[in-house]
Amino acid sequence: MLNFLLRRTLTMVATALVLTFVVFWLTNLPPNLEKLAKSEGNARMTDPEVASWLESNGHAQPLVRRYGEWLGVAPGWTHERGGVLSGRCIARGAAPEDSPRFCGVLQGYWGQSTVFKAPVSEIIATRLSLTGILMFWVMVLMVPSALLIGILAGMREGSRLDRTLSTVSIATTATPEYVSGVILIAVFSSSMVGLKWFKGTAASAMDGITFENFFLPVLTIALYGMGYIARMTRASMSEVMTAQYIRTARLKGASFGRVVMRHALRNALIAPFTVIMLQFPWLLNGVVIVETLFSFKGFGWTLVQAAGNNDIQLLLGCSVVAVAVVLVTQAISDVGYVLLNPRIRVS
Repeated sequence: MLNFLLRRTLTMVATALVLTFVVFWLTNLPPNLEKLAKSEGNARMTDPEVASWLESNGHAQPLVRRYGEWLGVAPGWTHERGGVLSGRCIARGAAPEDSPRFCGVLQGYWGQSTVFKAPVSEIIATRLSLTGILMFWVMVLMVPSALLIGILAGMREGSRLDRTLSTVSIATTATPEYVSGVILIAVFSSSMVGLKWFKGTAASAMDGITFENFFLPVLTIALYGMGYIARMTRASMSEVMTAQYIRTARLKGASFGRVVMRHALRNALIAPFTVIMLQFPWLLNGVVIVETLFSFKGFGWTLVQAAGNNDIQLLLGCSVVAVAVVLVTQAISDVGYVLLNPRIRVS
């Protein structure tokens, strides 16, 4: 197990470097840098003025060099004008000799947001905590409900209950979040129908979460992801229920409930476990529509603002978080295989 974890960690680091480099290259294309120069400097800047601004702010260096500076493995750029030395690692008002040589992601410096005018690390920490709360309640609602639906459907394959639950699962998954979200708002929160059960807004949930202002966005996301887990659980449960050891247990006189809970359920959860772990990266990046629809300013909303306003440093920070979540959840799912079924070996 230790060798497997070591190999997997090295693979994760290599994958993270490749993915972040691709994102860095895409966000630092010449048109994006020109747009950045004009937004930070002057919208009417000429081409020579744009080139001068990019050079004085460290953007004219080779791509690999700039990636190394952003990562924190290469010394930060410096530029001297009028006898004043400025640079990536030199804070405003600080002496150059007192400033560090390396200042990147590895040192905890994620850059400055050009839209929010604040450190990227602080913005991501705040917005990610809000999305984390949303993800937690979505998982609390979605996972038990989906597992229950899948188990009930798989226990009685081909029955009326199975067909009904399978239809509901397919319908929820086939309905996009922006459709189900609008329907839920129209039915339960607006005056169109007249119910108005939920009078709060998700924007107010950032100050204080209540059932009224937080249930609709949670339900919107949970409904969409519930079908995947339920369908996978149903298929796995149906396959396990026809296995030979299940028939043997039934012939020995074990009750149906005991057979399901003690013999079938553990083996049936191996495949759904993978789908459940995949929900975490999906939730982190897939909440963009729901957070925008309900005006909940979490990680997804921040990602939209960064992309729409060419905030390169914030986009890079969001990409680091997204890549880390994907790789960590994949590693946890691999280790979970062994814990759920000892017959599976990491070798």
